[in-house]
Amino acid sequence: MKILAIESSCDETAAAVVENGRTVLSSVISTQIDEHKLYGGVVPEIASRRHCENITGVVKEALERADAALSDMDAVAVTNAPGLIGALLVGVSFAKGLAAAADLPLIPVHHIKGHIAANYLTSSELEPPFLCLVVSGGHTHIVKVTDYTELEVVGKTTDDAAGEAFDKAARAMGFPYPGGVYIDRAAKSGDPAKYTLPIPKTQAPYDFSFSGLKTAVINLIHNTRQKGGEPDVNSLAACFQQTAVTMLKDKFISAALELGEKKLALAGGVAANSALRAALSDAAKLHGMEFYLPDLSLCTDNAAMIGCQGYYEYLAGNVADMSLNAYATKKLHCL
Repeated sequence: MKILAIESSCDETAAAVVENGRTVLSSVISTQIDEHKLYGGVVPEIASRRHCENITGVVKEALERADAALSDMDAVAVTNAPGLIGALLVGVSFAKGLAAAADLPLIPVHHIKGHIAANYLTSSELEPPFLCLVVSGGHTHIVKVTDYTELEVVGKTTDDAAGEAFDKAARAMGFPYPGGVYIDRAAKSGDPAKYTLPIPKTQAPYDFSFSGLKTAVINLIHNTRQKGGEPDVNSLAACFQQTAVTMLKDKFISAALELGEKKLALAGGVAANSALRAALSDAAKLHGMEFYLPDLSLCTDNAAMIGCQGYYEYLAGNVADMSLNAYATKKLHCL
């Protein structure tokens, strides 16, 4: 079964052709990072306009790279939630048009499910059940993946997502957008013990809070400069990263131990962070757990992961009609 998949939830216009949920025949991404870098973050209006300009060419290229035509597809899958509403609407509208024109099934895909599915493309042997930590610019969730389409949220952020905290802390340190990769690089040259940063507490044991950590970094920078000094940016990056990674690792591993999970996975844009990948890999090995990581190319937003998840949604009968809409927020399906 060949699925044409479309992803446009934020600032990447992406299309892919995926066969039987596990084989990527093509994957094309048009990124807007350089443009949004001018503003220090994604500007929703600009993102929506660029999706409108890019989506036709991206879809055409995905089909060409797969040596296929729309008539060769068996379904069209598209991210319809969550994300920037204007950006999502571009992808959903385009997918609906393609599905109607070619008389193909239309498959809606939740963006977080897509990130989790990126692990299936990297590790062909991976099957549910497992516990997954989803960490991106807009989401921080601990998700129990019971089946391909049945998930239960075990913990989530109560304020900022981890990726958002990375980007905002990076901006305060003087790094360009997106800041996570710059913090990762700078941290390698810094002293992670030079500054003391707080680990915010939450009421629920496996929830996260990153707002206080981000604010602590901003205040430290301001206070240092008010006294006529300059912070050691590399060390501050190292301290911030170590604190954030410790928060994510400790709660994720604790949840796995309490739930009796022996199979773990990581997903989302922050899954590309080298310190997080290493810390979770070491912790899983220490506790005798299997640990799966998505390929670095599949950590950021892409349509291949949407095509993968779309396949399993189709098998589960989760197909939409032409009334399909986009939603800025939408909860994961829970048991």
